[in-house]
Amino acid sequence: MESITSALSYINGIVWGIPMLAVILGVGLFLTVGLKMMPILKLGSGFKLLWSGRIPNKDKQIKGEITPFNALMTSLSATIGTGNIAGVATAIFLGGPGALFWMWCTALVGMATKFAEAVLAVKYREVDENGNMSGGPMYYIKNGLSSKWAWLGTAFALFGSIAGFGIGNTVQANSVANALDVNFGIDPWITGLVMMVLVGLVLMGGIRRIADVAGKLVPLMATFYIAAGVVVLAIHAAEIPAALTLIFTSAFTGTAAEGGFAGAAVWAAIRFGVARGVFSNEAGLGSAPIAHAAAKTNDPVAQGLVAMLGTFIDTLIVCTITGLAIVVSGEWTSGQTGAALTSAAFASAIPYGNFIVAIALSVFAFTTILGWSVYSEKCVQYLFGPKAVTPFRVLWIIVVPIGAVGSLEFIWLLADTLNAMMAIPNLIALVLLSPVVFKLSKEYFQAKNRIDEDDNSAKEPG
Repeated sequence: MESITSALSYINGIVWGIPMLAVILGVGLFLTVGLKMMPILKLGSGFKLLWSGRIPNKDKQIKGEITPFNALMTSLSATIGTGNIAGVATAIFLGGPGALFWMWCTALVGMATKFAEAVLAVKYREVDENGNMSGGPMYYIKNGLSSKWAWLGTAFALFGSIAGFGIGNTVQANSVANALDVNFGIDPWITGLVMMVLVGLVLMGGIRRIADVAGKLVPLMATFYIAAGVVVLAIHAAEIPAALTLIFTSAFTGTAAEGGFAGAAVWAAIRFGVARGVFSNEAGLGSAPIAHAAAKTNDPVAQGLVAMLGTFIDTLIVCTITGLAIVVSGEWTSGQTGAALTSAAFASAIPYGNFIVAIALSVFAFTTILGWSVYSEKCVQYLFGPKAVTPFRVLWIIVVPIGAVGSLEFIWLLADTLNAMMAIPNLIALVLLSPVVFKLSKEYFQAKNRIDEDDNSAKEPG
């Protein structure tokens, strides 16, 4: 076991190392330039489509299972989790306040990546024998590339089906159990069993029920957490200008040792900022497009505009709230890390702030279990067919309490490694299929501009 762990640690250092992170950023930058900055410039259009996509469309000619809004919420249920609370804190602990700047950079180019993933997911999705939509990297590799690339789709599905049990299940259950044990004294076994029942009740209803729960729970919890974070920032308002200056300067000059903070060079700020950013918003990993493939829409680009909001909301809003709260409170020099650091930052301004963080972490981690169940289920279905879905769901539910009480060092290492390895087939496919994304996007906006021009002409007098 020691040899396996050692070998896995070595592989993990490569797949989450600087070269891999540079490739993820590079592909995002390539797509951003190829799309002529469209994901950033059309952010408002994305929010309009998101708002209009709340209402179910009864048109039977439009393919899909869930609303565009619920597709994004399902995606966000998987991405907004421990990375937004514990991950941001760890990045600042290891890389200094400058890590937050590099998280922002990751998000800005990651929006183009998430857009391209969703466009391809809708474009190349399939209807299975039960009439359900299936899509994601394995399907756009299979249907968009030649047969010689088919093995890449299988590799992605294999990595995703196994990684989900760690990164999207046991690790999340363990985070909830630990948070509730430390803050409320609830026994991890009780937490595990309750979560098993709740996950089971939702999961057996399939993606429609998961999407319905995510569509209600994610916006509610995200609003609650953001509101609490804004209160922390308001109380420390006088420190915000200095905090922003520190974030920008330390991103390029490093951070000196201070208090319990050991100091960090520029490379550490870049490495941990980018790594935690990618871990949090999952842009490039290929997970989110699996959810967006189920959206009830006939327009891949429209869903892409909705999908890219996931990266914006996850990193540029939620992670920013966490990171700024940690820096303005001064707790980043305390020597604490992970969720404990975020809890200390909130508690510095709000009575029982640590309880707020514990509740938020628990709900976010719970919804992550639901969101990742969709991802792993579709990977398993791709490998073994629809008949494997029910056994998968049963196994997924059983694993939850095991994760809540277990020791997960090896599982975390394995899942984290496979999670990063999911990105390799996906990034290759994104580059090879980028002409399709550029072409569809150009046609969409040309058609939209023609409609707008016609509407304006119709409004002109005479």
